[in-house]
Amino acid sequence: MQPDWMFRLRAHRATLAAVAMFVILFAVYIGKHQIGWTVPVITTAANKGVLLAIVAMAQTLPVLTGGIDLSVGMVFVLANCLASHLVVGTPLQAAGGVVAVLAVGALCGAINGVIIVYGRLQPIITTLATGIIYYGLALGLRPVPGGDIQADLADALTGVLPGGVPAMLGVLVATVLLVWLPYRRSAMGRAALAIGSSEAAAYMSGVAMGRTRIVTYTLAGLLAALGGLLLTCVTFSGEASSAIGGVYTLNSIAAVVIGGTVLSGGAGSAIGSIFGAFALRTIGDLLFVFDLEPLWQPLFQGVILLTAVSFGAVRLLKLRNRLDLYL
Repeated sequence: MQPDWMFRLRAHRATLAAVAMFVILFAVYIGKHQIGWTVPVITTAANKGVLLAIVAMAQTLPVLTGGIDLSVGMVFVLANCLASHLVVGTPLQAAGGVVAVLAVGALCGAINGVIIVYGRLQPIITTLATGIIYYGLALGLRPVPGGDIQADLADALTGVLPGGVPAMLGVLVATVLLVWLPYRRSAMGRAALAIGSSEAAAYMSGVAMGRTRIVTYTLAGLLAALGGLLLTCVTFSGEASSAIGGVYTLNSIAAVVIGGTVLSGGAGSAIGSIFGAFALRTIGDLLFVFDLEPLWQPLFQGVILLTAVSFGAVRLLKLRNRLDLYL
């Protein structure tokens, strides 16, 4: 019989691999940076990395159920544009705007879930279509880039906490503690993994499949909207950019894969996706410090993504039983 620590190590080895990849890449980046390990450098890296990490968390939730959400990038953009209109004025007005932005994101996710469950459409088709609608709404809000955000809120979220810790990392940790961990440890989180592992077995076991999917996509929309709100804090403006939405959607899927989540569902962790997102962001920073052309970034990202997918595929092909993922 395996010791408990060995079981936990094997269960989380994909997440640990993503952590190791990020640590190595970031160590090389800091070592080659002209300034090195300083608060401004760490804060800038954190502000960029957390945006993708939160969108990657949003993507992880549907993937665990065996689905995918191609609308997370557009919800991210819609929230950015909406925040540039609503999160302004007095602190109280800005707080109301934050609630409204997050509520709209959750509503977008809930719409995705309802269509998938009651319309019985494939998640990839549903979210591709709704993503276009959400982008249209963003474009209606911001035909041209502009807007503003409450300065005190933006400074607080993009600044530094006591001890030199970037405030964005505090937001990320709070999101993990308040959203991911309660979800993962709840009956709903276990049901999502069951659906991803075997939809037929989950149905026969009496899992509330419809409710689980709706809640899962609702949380994905909420997290994507949080990312869009943070983007507004970084840029002090809103922009309805299909390119930004597309890049964040594709990179969120890449981060999920690098983080060890199985695209067919049933196994994975948002923690791995977070470090996968940080690793992807660090690749871009490495190109800067090595003075390489930005056009090389897709190549490096593609190689890393292909390698991660290949290792995952080989691992799955060797399995005779899905339960072996945890043994």
